[in-house]
Amino acid sequence: MANIITRNIPNTITCCNLICGCIATVCALDVQPTWALAWIVMGAVFDFFDGMSARLLHVSSPIGKELDSLADDITFGVAPATMVFNELYIMDYPAGLEPLRDWLPYAAYIMAAFSALRLAKFNLDERQTTSFIGLPTPANALFWGSLIVGASNFLESTQYMLFVVLGMVALSSWLLIAELPMFALKFKQWGYKGNEVKYIFLATCLPILIIFRLSAFAVIIAWYVILSAIVNAKNKK
Repeated sequence: MANIITRNIPNTITCCNLICGCIATVCALDVQPTWALAWIVMGAVFDFFDGMSARLLHVSSPIGKELDSLADDITFGVAPATMVFNELYIMDYPAGLEPLRDWLPYAAYIMAAFSALRLAKFNLDERQTTSFIGLPTPANALFWGSLIVGASNFLESTQYMLFVVLGMVALSSWLLIAELPMFALKFKQWGYKGNEVKYIFLATCLPILIIFRLSAFAVIIAWYVILSAIVNAKNKK
C-alpha cells in the first residue's frame, strides 16, 4: 500500500498543476487576469515539486513524463494564450482591421501550439539536463501573465499596440523552439566561480521586483532572455 501511494505522489502533484492550469484558463476567459496569473504561478509551484518528488522518491516513469508535458501545456500554454486572447479582443484596432476583431485574437493560441512543440522537443532532447535550449514554457507564461496584469493600460494606450502584441506573440513562439541556449538556475556548487551569470541574474531580480511590481515578471523574463543571448554570443567568441 505504501509503495502504491509513493509511486503516485509525483503524478498527483502533476495533476494539481494541470488543475491549476484549467482554473487559470477559466479565470482568463472570465476576464480575471490577476486570478489567472495567480493560478499559473500556483501551477509553476506544483511543476517544480513534481519533478523534485519523483527524483527524491526514485519513482520516475514514462507516464509521469507525458503527464507532466500535458499539464505544462495547459498551465503554461493554453492559460497564458487565453489571457492574450482576451487582451487582443479588447484592444483598440485600426479602422481597417476592426472587421477582424472577432478573429484576430485567436492568433494568441499559436503560443499554445508552440508550447506543446517545445515540450515535446524537451522530452527528447538530451542536451537540456543542466540548461535549456529555447525559452522554457513557465517563463513564457509568467512573462505574458505579468505583462497583461501589470501593463494592460500601456498595451491599450494606442491602436498600434495591436501590432506590437502580435509581433511579441510571434517572437515568443519562436523563442520557445529556438536553438538558443539559456541558463538554468541549477547549482552544482554554491561558489561564485562558474555561477557568475546565475548570481548576477538573481541579484538584479530584487530591484526589478521593487521597481516594476505587477509587471516585474515580464521584465525579469525579458532580462533572462537578453542575458542568455549575451552569454551565448560571448561563448561563441
